Amino acid sequence: MIDSSTVTSADSAGRPAAASQDAFSFTVDALLIDMDGTLVDSTPAVVRAWNQGLAELGSDRTFTHDFHGVPARQSLRRVFPERSEEEIDAAFEHIEARELADVDGIEILPGTERLLAELDEIERELGRPVWTIVTSCTRRLFETRWATTGLPHPDGLVTADQVERGKPDPAPYLLGMRRLGVAGEQALVLEDSLGGLASGRDAGALTLAVTTTTPRESLAPVADAIVGTLDDVTVRAVDGRLEVTRRAR
Repeated sequence: MIDSSTVTSADSAGRPAAASQDAFSFTVDALLIDMDGTLVDSTPAVVRAWNQGLAELGSDRTFTHDFHGVPARQSLRRVFPERSEEEIDAAFEHIEARELADVDGIEILPGTERLLAELDEIERELGRPVWTIVTSCTRRLFETRWATTGLPHPDGLVTADQVERGKPDPAPYLLGMRRLGVAGEQALVLEDSLGGLASGRDAGALTLAVTTTTPRESLAPVADAIVGTLDDVTVRAVDGRLEVTRRAR
């Protein structure tokens, strides 16, 4: 359910035509949440690793916001379209080695700890998993970054190496939804990137964007609602479901 105050108009499928930062209300059964840029800020470490790695691989490209939310191999195919899959694999190993070695400055974003505590309390109340993380990191990179936070591991975690096609393909969020036993608009995707929002939207989920890495004007056409950070979001259990609203200040 989307509160009418989140939109000004809707498309022919009934989805919002433009997102709002005003009051919103989603009633769903589970939250599927991106990690980098949504739950934690790893941008300085990511930029350092990619910029140095790309230079060592012979490219003059630098890390830009369109790299966010896309698995590394897919980004490398864009940067090096002429290289073979074997060369892309080698480039990926080179970049990921740099990312695994550099976790300095990774920070928990505002609202993350409180929101995950709310979700864990709801899980205890309802007796079922109600959230997971769907990330474009590999499992080993997720574990390395997440270990710096001390935050709880969710059931149903989805990493890039568990699907054949990563974001913006819907496969990652479809897998996360299957693992939590939900489908379509029973799920709400929380994302910071255009690729992640497209993945969630094409999986049939509702979408809530945060403006931590991508400008609001870019997010608005593909998000059902927009907030600054997860500090603007709160969730509670209502009649066995999750009611997600803007947090009162």
